[in-house]
Amino acid sequence: MWLLNSSVGKKVIMSVSGLALILFLLFHMSMNLVALFSGDAYNMICEFLGANWYALVATAGLAALVIVHFVYAFILTLQNKKARGNQPYAYTKQPKEVEWASQNMFVLGVIVLLGMGLHLYNFWAKMQLVEILHMAGADVCTKYAADGAYHIAQTFSCPVYAILYIVWLVALWFHLTHGFWSAMQTLGWNNKVWFNRWRWVGNIVSTIIILGFMAVVVAYALCPACATC
Repeated sequence: MWLLNSSVGKKVIMSVSGLALILFLLFHMSMNLVALFSGDAYNMICEFLGANWYALVATAGLAALVIVHFVYAFILTLQNKKARGNQPYAYTKQPKEVEWASQNMFVLGVIVLLGMGLHLYNFWAKMQLVEILHMAGADVCTKYAADGAYHIAQTFSCPVYAILYIVWLVALWFHLTHGFWSAMQTLGWNNKVWFNRWRWVGNIVSTIIILGFMAVVVAYALCPACATC
């Protein structure tokens, strides 16, 4: 099957999975913005998206998308490195029009992956995972399992976490801006009229996503009591 065996097919899979993840980030960011206005309203959303069957199915699907995206990114990186052989000059000496993000896409991806691990530890492991363990009969405290506002305040009141999240979000912005128009190019939507348009669309969408997430980090870092406001 050409999707699995050819380089073009692998790029298509990585592009489609990446665009799906961007849509998820847009939804997740919109959900997080609720926490800026009402901790109670945000907790209602968290409870709705707890350990319910539809939330668990969505979480499994999201995990599959992330795994597919990064596995294929790793495979393509190895293939590109193998194709270059012992010619590092061709790798490091890029044309001026090639942006910095495209030269460091894999490094940015690693930073994004590490940030995701931190995010899962601070939120998913303390919320949905706790509910899953409780449903399985484990002796765990579920007092704050659906209290997303509490976990946001606890996490971002720590300056170290706030800084790490901001660094992660900056890396994610570079990854998204390049990845968006690169995906469009892979899918063939890159004619002379639309090439620059997709680049602008990608920049705008990525900036909205990152600023939305960053607004929550900064707001709760400056005012940890916002969870009870």
